[in-house]
Amino acid sequence: MLWNTIRESLHKALPANEFGLWIEPLACERVNDRELRITAPDRFFRAWIEERYLDRIRTVADEVAGSPLTVSLSVAAQGAAAPVEDRSGQLRLPGTTVPKRRVRSLHPAYTFDHFMVGESNVLARAACDALAKNDFSYGNCLFMNSGTGLGKSHLTQAVVHRVFDTAPSTRLHYLTAQQFSAEMVKNIRAKSMEKFSRKYVRECDLLLVEDIHTLTGKNKTQEELNTVLDYLIKSGRRVILTSAVAPCKLKDLDEDFRSRMTSGLVAGIKPPEYETRSRIIRHKAGAHDLELADDLVDYLARNLKGDVRRMESALIGIKAKSCLRHVAPDISLVREVVSGLVGAPVQVDGKLIRDMVGCRYNVSIEDLKSRSRKRSITFPRQIAMYLTRKYTDQSLADIGALYNRDHSTVLHAVKVITRDRSQKNSIREQIDILSRKLKQG
Repeated sequence: MLWNTIRESLHKALPANEFGLWIEPLACERVNDRELRITAPDRFFRAWIEERYLDRIRTVADEVAGSPLTVSLSVAAQGAAAPVEDRSGQLRLPGTTVPKRRVRSLHPAYTFDHFMVGESNVLARAACDALAKNDFSYGNCLFMNSGTGLGKSHLTQAVVHRVFDTAPSTRLHYLTAQQFSAEMVKNIRAKSMEKFSRKYVRECDLLLVEDIHTLTGKNKTQEELNTVLDYLIKSGRRVILTSAVAPCKLKDLDEDFRSRMTSGLVAGIKPPEYETRSRIIRHKAGAHDLELADDLVDYLARNLKGDVRRMESALIGIKAKSCLRHVAPDISLVREVVSGLVGAPVQVDGKLIRDMVGCRYNVSIEDLKSRSRKRSITFPRQIAMYLTRKYTDQSLADIGALYNRDHSTVLHAVKVITRDRSQKNSIREQIDILSRKLKQG
């Protein structure tokens, strides 16, 4: 039969495990001297075959048939070879063993849809999105580092959610570095390290390990994980590692292990800037059915910096006190909650004012620092310089440095806004609104 001959040819050209995983489950639905119809177990399997193997199958088919042959690929009908469901409800491919995943519990909201993208995290988010789609645009190894509560686990779990939704047959292991270490020690004691190595080396398409910084000083675990990473990375498998510390600052770490971990993309996640904090607060407030006026969102965004979990805690506190007191949230209630989280109000400085003014007039920091002379940019820039001079002790030179200008430009801006404020009601009102916000902080 023509299909059997084609399969034999592919078997010789492909590694045995690759042939067994991807070609063996394909079935021939119809074949003649003009057409070959083959079926895949499910739509995910079909998409993978179309992307990676269909062109090769067509080439081999033409060679075997001795003339051009139309090859089509579809999903098997009900009752045909179909994906099997394991105990966890995940699909697996016919002819394969049930993938034994190592997966930590997943937070249902830790998905890409619920992740707020900003300048502080855009690279890490893009790389995770690509790896979740099996796209190697950013390489096949990603190392993410950031302080606590800035989104490392959110992005990592978003990858797992995406893979489970789109490619459930993926052999995936998601765990912490401590769990990896504990499992390794258990297998050493049981004298079953061969089984352990096979699980993470031979039976793994995607490995996600969190909290790499906890391995400092654990030389044996570093050595074993280094061996695993070496194989996975070189064989084109996907790897995502996270750490609370940048790789260059990790102490008591084997240099070969450090080099291996950072052989791909290293993406640091910084605390979100004002605009992103505002969007996070609005999004999370909506999730809690909490309506917040713009001035309350602004107050929270200016005072709750860094840890995103702190924003979540503040919103829960606002919601709880609002319900208990049977009142809508107002500035006094919000201040009360925030003071319990961060203590004294945030210190007003030039950067805070620049962020606030940029957000108010929808102008980026880059534009404010640019050489542009457009009115839509020069006016907010002058407003920000005026307010910084009024509400801080920063010198003219320090203020100018925030906008790539010298002290004379700042002095000119202060004079222009002072004049316009006394002559134009609209400008006076704008400055008064911004001033009230700064005083609230």
